[in-house]
Amino acid sequence: MLASEIIRRVKEIRIRTGRHVADVLAGEYVSVFKGGGVEFEEVRPYVPGDDVRSIDWNVTARTGSPYVKRYVEERQLTLMLLADVSASQDFGSGPRSKREAAAELCALLAFSAIKNDDKVGLVLFHGEIEQYIPPRKGQKHALRVVREVLAHGESNAELSAAVNRHGPGAQLWERLRAYLPISGGRRMRPARQATDIGHAMEFLLSVSKRKSVCFVVSDFIDADFEQALRTANRKHDVIAVMISDPREFELPDIGLLSLQDSESGRSRVYDTSSAAFRKALTSSARNRVDSLEKRLRSSGIDFIHIDASQSVVEPLVKFFRMRERRMRR
Repeated sequence: MLASEIIRRVKEIRIRTGRHVADVLAGEYVSVFKGGGVEFEEVRPYVPGDDVRSIDWNVTARTGSPYVKRYVEERQLTLMLLADVSASQDFGSGPRSKREAAAELCALLAFSAIKNDDKVGLVLFHGEIEQYIPPRKGQKHALRVVREVLAHGESNAELSAAVNRHGPGAQLWERLRAYLPISGGRRMRPARQATDIGHAMEFLLSVSKRKSVCFVVSDFIDADFEQALRTANRKHDVIAVMISDPREFELPDIGLLSLQDSESGRSRVYDTSSAAFRKALTSSARNRVDSLEKRLRSSGIDFIHIDASQSVVEPLVKFFRMRERRMRR
């Protein structure tokens, strides 16, 4: 993606997701994700009916009157976004790629968390861990998260040139550039021709000591990763978000078509004029999604499926409301 397009997309996502967060998602988010425990707030005079186990004996001894400790629910959460930036995520047959849809999803989640004073962190991964941004608060930090998912691999020179071309319209980007560090040259992307979700889960467990809400955003074109998700889910609240493109489920009748796997590099020619082939492709793709969802849900891991050509908001709202109903049972 060109640097000028990145600036435009970040601004568009900020405006669109900001509206959705204000109207819908922030309330849904706070009603579903609760804090991790209780924390001390103050001491107050004892009143009949208070639990004697809550008496603060030190304060009671100093004042000569009984006082009890008062606790409140600890609301603050840590939201971790694990975004797949492997080569297959660059695919898109419509107005946006799977990676752009992932960036918009990350923006919705990040801005919802920031609005509720939670911390947000980011892990970019492919066959290796590409980048780790520790959890922090603040809108500028949330914008950095969005930009890193979108602009992965761009250079400072390209971004500076784009800012100069955009003039006053790029003032937002100028203000944020200090918060969005990237290397002086084009980033190398080792192992982008692979996806290793299991390794990303191991990394998460090594850097997140405190329980977090973790959204794993990928197309899940990988193997042998489910045990790693289950292991991470024992400590964290793991939600799997699959991003797909319509062309992964259905191809038009256009005769012979040569396709190349963006991660393995293998090429193959397919006869799309064959109705049997097109039907088998659709069946296989849908079975993959259904089977993955069934296996993850049986392991206690929630699953969200997002079509990159459609709204990102609706599946997220549906997920929040499903979680809220489940909590009320």
